[in-house]
Amino acid sequence: MAGELQMSPQMEQIHGEIKDNFRALANGFQKIDKVKDSNRQSKQLEELTGKMRECKRLIKEFDREIKDEEGRNPPEVNRQLNDEKQSLIKELNSYVALRKTYMSTLGNKKLELFDMGAGVSEPTADENVQVASAMSNQQLMDAGTKQMDETDQVIERSKKVVEQTVEVGTQTAVTLKGQTEQMGRIVNELDTIQFSIKKASQLVKEIGRQVATDKCIMLFLLLIVIGVIAIIVVKVVNPSNKNIRDIPGLAPPAPARRLLSLGDFGDAH
Repeated sequence: MAGELQMSPQMEQIHGEIKDNFRALANGFQKIDKVKDSNRQSKQLEELTGKMRECKRLIKEFDREIKDEEGRNPPEVNRQLNDEKQSLIKELNSYVALRKTYMSTLGNKKLELFDMGAGVSEPTADENVQVASAMSNQQLMDAGTKQMDETDQVIERSKKVVEQTVEVGTQTAVTLKGQTEQMGRIVNELDTIQFSIKKASQLVKEIGRQVATDKCIMLFLLLIVIGVIAIIVVKVVNPSNKNIRDIPGLAPPAPARRLLSLGDFGDAH
């Protein structure tokens, strides 16, 4: 179909990528039937869901290219291109219906690709096929475009959540950096305090040794003073005590000596 249509190189590239994804989806769903483990089936469905999202994005780009080239192409070419886009949307919807069938079997609601909002029941695969077959080409195009727009909105919301998460992470990193620097300053202050305490302890020991020395000196002086006071008291109480007679300042005064005169010698004769 791509070789029969008049497409720009960009449109041909997009169209080829869409077809490659469709072939990968077809092979993927064939492999799911051979897998018996439900966990592996769920994982493969997740991978196929990612390819469906990529197909949606590519179909939307294909639609943009059609609108950009619409003024330069003849009406017949534009009609063929729109028919091709409708065919792509139908094929994608068939894979969406097939995916929902497997989801219903597995009971895995995490793989919802086309979220229609909370409280709205999802149609079954058979209903999707019937509705798609009853819709006109324009309705199919509008439905596909609407679903792609809803997917884009979900992606934009996811991007905002990611941006907010990155912002919170950046703020957390800045806060942690500030706290780390603060902890470093606290450690330095603790080292300074520890050094000061060590110096103060040494000074207290030196002062203690000096005080002990001063106390010994004072005690020795006190003993001397007490000894002197005791001697004084003993001398006062017992002046005739010869043991303390020779102590300077405490011995009794010597008897008065009188000088002999010549008159005294005359009397003797």
